Amino acid sequence: MAVSADDLSAPLGQKSKRKRQFRLPFSGTQALATILALLLLGFLGVAIFNNNPMGGEPVARVAIKAPSATEDKAAAKPPVEVKHGTPETAKAPEAPGQKTITIIDGSSGARKDVVVSSEGSDSAAVDAPPPVMTGIDQKLLEKSRHGMVPIATGALKSVTAYAAGSEAERARAMKMPSISIVIGGLGVGAAKTTDAIMKLPPAVTLGFTPYGSDPGKLVERARAQRHEVLLQLPMEPFDYPDNDPGPQTLLSSATAEQNLDRMMWHMSRFQGYVGVANFMGARFIATDTAMQPIAREASKRGLALFDDGSTPRSVAAAAAEGQGMPFARSDVAIDAVPTSADIDKALARLEGLAKERGVAVGVASALPISIERISAWAKTLESRGVMLVPLTTAMLKSKSS
Repeated sequence: MAVSADDLSAPLGQKSKRKRQFRLPFSGTQALATILALLLLGFLGVAIFNNNPMGGEPVARVAIKAPSATEDKAAAKPPVEVKHGTPETAKAPEAPGQKTITIIDGSSGARKDVVVSSEGSDSAAVDAPPPVMTGIDQKLLEKSRHGMVPIATGALKSVTAYAAGSEAERARAMKMPSISIVIGGLGVGAAKTTDAIMKLPPAVTLGFTPYGSDPGKLVERARAQRHEVLLQLPMEPFDYPDNDPGPQTLLSSATAEQNLDRMMWHMSRFQGYVGVANFMGARFIATDTAMQPIAREASKRGLALFDDGSTPRSVAAAAAEGQGMPFARSDVAIDAVPTSADIDKALARLEGLAKERGVAVGVASALPISIERISAWAKTLESRGVMLVPLTTAMLKSKSS
């Protein structure tokens, strides 16, 4: 018989009472599983019987007011498509008689889409006529469907009325070697245009394209600084339309009527210029049937003609001679290689031509390096016996020689 520890410690003659031990009907692991199951059943019950369409997602309540009439109009606008994180506004469909053309800035290469009138002389002009600038002789203006354009009135012509320089300066230029410089491609890019206007000597002639947000303001500023001004007509290059001078480009394949209407559009963009010049246009200026009507119209309106010398096949000289109008052609492209050393060499070459022939003409763009070198060169030019003159003075001297 087995004896427990309790039996040994109990008093003699008395039996010890056995303690009752409490036991769970199941183990601890089973109890934990049961509790988890009950919790799960509780969550399922809430999800099934509680009417919550958001399924327990966090909800924020916002007060919404009725949209105003302005907001209704804004909501009606077409959506903006976003590509790679950059918003792009959808292009509006072209209206009848309009088309979109990509302008390529000849200096920076920047591209910009512009809506212009469709090809053809009977198409309506898209842009409103620019206002007449200050300091313009009203007798030298004629109203066209595009705006005010120059016209000759008897002996009164733009080429003489807006010529820079005094009679005394012109008389002195007839007696000494003279150089004229034309800076082209202005009007698109206000900063570079302003630099050319303010930093170059007044005797430098400035050529403006008809583009830009407000070319008239820049032309007014140029004339206020006593610069002579040219209008550069965008003309067709050989690689057109891959190389596009801009809206309303004069085309060798267009009719004379179409090109003259486009010329009117260009001439109406601003006033106060002494003549017209080519902007690009290697193909157009080499096509006699295309150039003749342009030269004839420019002469009729009292304007001079300038050829930037970019193509040896140009017929501009012959077209101008046939009209008996003032004309000049560039002899040297000053910044064909835009480095200080090469620009200085080109300017020295101009000096040599002027001393040899009496007059020489150079062209350049409004690059900062070009403006810097031409400005420095001009300061000491007369000390070397050569005079810097406006383009009309060089034209007058060429005609008299």
